[in-house]
Amino acid sequence: MAKTLFEKVWDAHAVRLLPNGQTQLFIGAHLIHEVTSPQAFGMLRDLGLKVKYPHRTFATADHIVPTQDRTEPFADSMAQKMLDELRKNCAENGIRFFDIPTGCQGIVHIVGPEQGITQPGSTVACGDSHTATHGAFGAIAFGIGTSQVRDILATQTMAMSKLKVRRINVNGSLAAGVYAKDVILHIIRLLGVNGGLGYAYEYGGSVFDNFSCDERMTVCNMTIEGGARCGYVNPDETTFAYLKNRPLAPKGADWDAAVVRWRGFASDPDAHYDDVVDIAAASIRPTVTWGINPGQALFIDEKLPALSTFSGGERDTAAEAYQYMKLREGDPVKGLKVNVAFLGSCTNGRFSDLHGAAQLVKGKHVAPGVRALVVPGSQIVQEQCERTGIAQIFRDAGFEWREAGCSMCLAMNADKLRGDELCASSSNRNFKGRQGSPTGRTILMSPAMVAAAALTGEVSDAREIFGIN
Repeated sequence: MAKTLFEKVWDAHAVRLLPNGQTQLFIGAHLIHEVTSPQAFGMLRDLGLKVKYPHRTFATADHIVPTQDRTEPFADSMAQKMLDELRKNCAENGIRFFDIPTGCQGIVHIVGPEQGITQPGSTVACGDSHTATHGAFGAIAFGIGTSQVRDILATQTMAMSKLKVRRINVNGSLAAGVYAKDVILHIIRLLGVNGGLGYAYEYGGSVFDNFSCDERMTVCNMTIEGGARCGYVNPDETTFAYLKNRPLAPKGADWDAAVVRWRGFASDPDAHYDDVVDIAAASIRPTVTWGINPGQALFIDEKLPALSTFSGGERDTAAEAYQYMKLREGDPVKGLKVNVAFLGSCTNGRFSDLHGAAQLVKGKHVAPGVRALVVPGSQIVQEQCERTGIAQIFRDAGFEWREAGCSMCLAMNADKLRGDELCASSSNRNFKGRQGSPTGRTILMSPAMVAAAALTGEVSDAREIFGIN
């Protein structure tokens, strides 16, 4: 019987059907960080349990680590305490920890792929919303809560109900100046922030066939913002080329066998989907958010929608968004004054993202009054940027070049908005207060658009600013 990748991976990892109708699912790779794991380890101690398979758990620190002065003890005593706790828990349980001194520390969803931990046909779990990122490699990956972190540490399994599968095809060619970030923002706008509830999203079509793994990660990363529990792309030659020779990827004859196995997990050509959505690539233009959730988005050349075009609760949310964002229906987003520009996060903090933005800002300078930050997603990305001159291009252009971490994406460290500052951000969420200030405002966009906003001091069309055509 023909199956989707989701069904194949689910069946391969199903341990048993539980009395409540859920499935006990084996987790191939468990990723942890300093924020959601301390309580889980505490629960294990209370129960007198040990980590079942420590070689399947990998740790890094990302949310709370400072991106400027990393001299220990940190200025933030709570951040230091959380890092120390993670170090202790990993040491006591024999868990591999990509700590700051290793040179491999970074955002968990960037570290996993670059180390070769994330592999096709596997199940991945992490106590972090954006774990769906790992689906870019043909895995099914779930963000989980602290109690499920505990369950996986203790049993390497978690309980979950099986999802339906929606295939999203994006076919054709993207226009110049349209990027992976625009694709996922458009999908969320089209289907809604709750449109994926109960679904796994399978992304396909010629656009995804031609995307790099980095671009696939950007789209899969924000799947959760559309309500779906996980999103993935079928593994192919692009996937295998990315993984080959990664530190924890199979080697030699094991590599050859793994590739054969991985190919088998791809969805069958005649697999059944619970829903299919077709999108023409040519219909997508540079996209930015205007509101307080990622579904409140529009093309850069559109004006803000009238409240009368919304119905029910969506109208109330739109009105709330207009008030919070200090916007009015019918106004353009283009031209809004920007106070902060942020390049980074698990959505767009990889080398390709920073390299692309650097080529655009080279020889130019950040606009007066704009605070512009570039935060690499990992120490490995940071080193690549230093070695290739990318970091210096940003410094010369007036950007603050930082150390690796989550930074201003959710502002659990010192990188925060102040007051009602408006931030052009390459991150993944524009919720109220998301970037550290209860009145701070966030507009999500691609790295190219963030670069344009940084140089002009306002929300701009990167195609016009940089002559992209």
